Amino acid sequence: MTVRTNISRSNLAVVRNLGILAHVDAGKTTVTERMLFLTGITHKRGEVHDGTTVTDFDPQERDRGITIFAAAVSCEWAGHRLTVIDTPGHVDFSDEVERSLRVLDGAVAVFDAVAGVEPQSESVWRRADRYVVPRIAFVNKMDRAGADLAVAVASIRGRLHPVPVLVQLPVFGGEVFAGVVDLVRLRALTWENGLAEGPVPDRLADQVAQARRELEEAVAERNSSALEEFVEHSALTDDTLTAALRELTLAGEVVPVLCGAAYRDIGIEPLLDAVVAYLPSPLDRPAVGAADAARAANPAEPLAALAFKVHATPTGRLVFVRVYSGILRKGDTVLDVGGGRRERVARILRVQADRREEVEFAVAGDIVALVGPKGVRVGATLCAPDAPVLLEPPAPTEPAVSVAVEARTSADTEKLGVALARLTEEDPSLTVRTDPETGQMLLAGLGELHLEVVVEKLRRDRGLCVTVGRPQVAYRETMVRGVRGLTYRHVKQDGGAGQWAHIVLDVQPLRESEPGATGFEFESTVVGGRVPAEFVRAVEAGCRDGLVEGPLAGHPVTGVRVTLTDGATHSKDSSELAFRTAGRLGLREALRTGTLAVLEPLVELTATVPEDYVGAVLGDLAARRARVTGSVARTGTVVVTATVPLAELFGYATCLRSRTQGRGTFATRPLGYALAP
Repeated sequence: MTVRTNISRSNLAVVRNLGILAHVDAGKTTVTERMLFLTGITHKRGEVHDGTTVTDFDPQERDRGITIFAAAVSCEWAGHRLTVIDTPGHVDFSDEVERSLRVLDGAVAVFDAVAGVEPQSESVWRRADRYVVPRIAFVNKMDRAGADLAVAVASIRGRLHPVPVLVQLPVFGGEVFAGVVDLVRLRALTWENGLAEGPVPDRLADQVAQARRELEEAVAERNSSALEEFVEHSALTDDTLTAALRELTLAGEVVPVLCGAAYRDIGIEPLLDAVVAYLPSPLDRPAVGAADAARAANPAEPLAALAFKVHATPTGRLVFVRVYSGILRKGDTVLDVGGGRRERVARILRVQADRREEVEFAVAGDIVALVGPKGVRVGATLCAPDAPVLLEPPAPTEPAVSVAVEARTSADTEKLGVALARLTEEDPSLTVRTDPETGQMLLAGLGELHLEVVVEKLRRDRGLCVTVGRPQVAYRETMVRGVRGLTYRHVKQDGGAGQWAHIVLDVQPLRESEPGATGFEFESTVVGGRVPAEFVRAVEAGCRDGLVEGPLAGHPVTGVRVTLTDGATHSKDSSELAFRTAGRLGLREALRTGTLAVLEPLVELTATVPEDYVGAVLGDLAARRARVTGSVARTGTVVVTATVPLAELFGYATCLRSRTQGRGTFATRPLGYALAP
């Protein structure tokens, strides 16, 4: 095996791991394809409408014209190695975005120059906030009628609340978008037959001077080094401005804003330059892991890697990992910390969407696919066996919609169970359970489209014929009025050692003022050691068991706070099992004694409809129990925002098209839960 010996930490300075984030149809896949073309990875521009893109390689993605699965590709630009992950834009596949953001160092947020910030734009932005991912913004489709950079930036500032700073201005040749002015280097970049650089046009001189001044002031206000130079010279040099912008972007204090038209190849080269200039390398990101076993981005550190995606292929199982520290070599044995088992890495692959290149090793900062680990799940930490560390896994999104699935033939019934088990391995946002009353197999996911894609995978990839029932909403049960001082004693004697546990519980709503609150909290106020610590933990585990199925309609219970106030033990028969059973049964009795209510999931719906059809759309929304929260008039259209119960939106796409003669569009994003009527 040939292994490089000159791997050093300084090599990581030229690495960029970034994601492309956007609302559906904002153009992020087109942006990714143009990046690949300009960096020489592809020799022909892939087009979404032609089904020829590199990153949307799955047959369903090409059929539907949307990104469904996050795809990673590697390329080089200006001496830097870029790993780009093209993420889905549809809300039903937001869990793919979540898992990708967990392992990325930076991101490019793509916005439509006409629509500005759209619902899923806001959703993915908040997810990036959660993982403190530095971003730059690219306002795409500047060549569309109605495109307005200032309005798009205002929507970014107003809805996402960062500090957007313009580093480019658009250049128009008449009414046609022709290029941009680079406010940092004060040059005009135009695209007619390729990229051409020239001086700033005279007609834009005053506008550019003012924009450059505003950029310098925004940077100097937030960066001490830039402030000193600005005070002394009343201006900033290009190098000072670039360095200060990088520092502020890495700190999340500003978001550089660029613009272009990816479909017409305008603005992609400066976007790649901005990725290199402003987004972080692995060296710029904080160490991962617990404080006592933190791992910095350094090949010399012990190995630490996080599995963020599992993909079953016809030739085997691929585990996608981000290596945070150390070196992972082909043939190594690694420890799956959460699973408590060792796994052997048979092969290491550098992935170009659906194409793969085998490599001998991966170092800190690399995103690669592994062949060999059989039991590794999404979120697993792989590390050196003699230096264990546990990394924070990506948080799976809770399913909101379920359908009943059945095999049409008895021969396919067993195959269906195996296929669904493998699909839930690949996608943790999917859950499968059996309805205890009907015996049906229930498949739950994030939305109708999510479940449609899964069912199509069963049919197309697994060759199974399945019958699918109507979608059902994932309701929850919550406590409205609680119970204090509920005493429960669990006694079981059937020969030999028995079970004995005595507990006293207070069970209350999680937040009295917020009936739709979700979650579970547990605390113990027992004093004097009447219930040992290990039994307290067992009571908590039992209470969590008791939340799985509520007494009203069998839905999971949420929005509950449980306090263990007292208890007692038996000298011989008390055990963790006894107290866990007491916790489960005691909580269930408290739920039956208290007052419960059903919660239903809500979504924020944003519908864009022609002015002539607004009345019909609003009337239909009122019939769906919607609460309209706002409307904004744009050229010839109105954007209506409303809060709607998810149960009322099944089949809404067809209804909206019929009421607007096919001209209306809509998008949704989850809002949480509220009491059902």
